[in-house]
Amino acid sequence: MKKLAMLFAALLAYAGLAFAGVNINSATKDQLETLEGIGPVKAQAIIDYRQKNGPFKSLEDIKKVDGVGGATYDKIKGEIMLSGRTEVKKAAEPTKVDEKKAIDKKAGDDKKAADQRAADEKKAADKKAADDKKKAAEDKKKAAEDKKAADKKAADEKKAADKKAAEDKKAADKKAADEKKEAGKKTADKKGAADTKAADKSKAADTKADAKKDAADKKADDAKKGIDKAAADDKKAIDDKKPK
Repeated sequence: MKKLAMLFAALLAYAGLAFAGVNINSATKDQLETLEGIGPVKAQAIIDYRQKNGPFKSLEDIKKVDGVGGATYDKIKGEIMLSGRTEVKKAAEPTKVDEKKAIDKKAGDDKKAADQRAADEKKAADKKAADDKKKAAEDKKKAAEDKKAADKKAADEKKAADKKAAEDKKAADKKAADEKKEAGKKTADKKGAADTKAADKSKAADTKADAKKDAADKKADDAKKGIDKAAADDKKAIDDKKPK
């Protein structure tokens, strides 16, 4: 009789297991975690996929969820469904071994979740570092380009300033040369006029002196002629007085 009762209890338990199932289109995270191989991370991934893509159209679609592969699907395909009310199978009274397994599983799931978070954080940090490095390189390149442009502008401005200074010096030198030439011409003209005036004055003085000399010579000649004539007259008078 006792054996029959035990067999009946086993049959009831089997029937309960047979009719239990998880609707992957409506199950909560906790309900999804009752499936073998589905922890908190995969359960959340199933919900995220469902929210993003809508209800699963076939049981095998669950393999499209990140982390749920063929091996996991093979373990749960007999426990999942696309419609109907989710009936989570009652777990047998946990033994110490089961409790340890559950603790180990939770610890493993927690570690996996922590590792995933750490990986995500590292990935984000690496991306930020790469972005910062890229931005620093771009900033350095821009700074180099700005410096090159500034150096070119300064060189162009210096070249223009040097050219203008050279042109100004050339113009100043030409002006100075022209002024010097003009001053030399004026000096030469003034000297020429002075020389001409001096020559004219000298010529006038020479002419006056020559006239004065000519007058003196004429006067001396006239005087000499007068003396000679007087002497001749005296001689003639004497000669005329001599007895013939």
